[in-house]
Amino acid sequence: MAAQAHNVWLLPSTTVLSKADWITVDAAVSNDLFYFNHVPLNLENLLITAPDGKSVEAQNMHKGKLRSVFDAHLTQTGTYRLAVSSDSLFASYKDTEGKNKRWRGTEASFKEMPADAVDVKVFQTQNRFETFVTLGKPTPLHFTGKGLELVPVTPLSDLVSGETASFIFHVDGKPIANMEVLLLAGATRYRDQKNEIKVTTDAKGQFSVRWPTAGMYWVDADSEDDKVTLKHATVRRMSYVATLEVLP
Repeated sequence: MAAQAHNVWLLPSTTVLSKADWITVDAAVSNDLFYFNHVPLNLENLLITAPDGKSVEAQNMHKGKLRSVFDAHLTQTGTYRLAVSSDSLFASYKDTEGKNKRWRGTEASFKEMPADAVDVKVFQTQNRFETFVTLGKPTPLHFTGKGLELVPVTPLSDLVSGETASFIFHVDGKPIANMEVLLLAGATRYRDQKNEIKVTTDAKGQFSVRWPTAGMYWVDADSEDDKVTLKHATVRRMSYVATLEVLP
């Protein structure tokens, strides 16, 4: 796996708070990691989950030309999950002239597909882009049990440069083995080498990483199977991205 040509990310102003406070989050799809220079990320499916499992309303949401942004007031002790997710259909096909075409939509809008399309291949795509913020003492996350999800073994507020942290990847709530995970420190715009860290989950879905430096890190994983839950699809493609902060 290599870093995508366009990186999707959410970047919080901080991931650790000592008292109730506001945070601001940038969200974009960019050529350089954590540097908004392409297009904004659509926040239509944004969900902020509080430590008690209830949702928190985002404030001051704005979609600009290069990035989206929102604020959130965090008042409850524990770990918050801020995520943009989607579950949709993607199809490739050829039209009557033999030209390759693509279509994206939902189960309900699949009827828009041309009736005379040939060589049709339909995929279910499940994407999750997220980050985390902890106020005071960290607490367990609330998971959906759908698609790819990152389960911290090391508390997310205890990620420290020079130390080793462990995580588990789940698919539909169960550990996934032998999946490659890419970790990349931010500020790639200012480095000649990306310095990618590649690890593979073990039989229990777990992987560990020793953080070489402090800063914001991008975690990327992808998987594919035939466990579709949407009509018309025969293959499910899952993509996961998280932004984590490693402290000095």
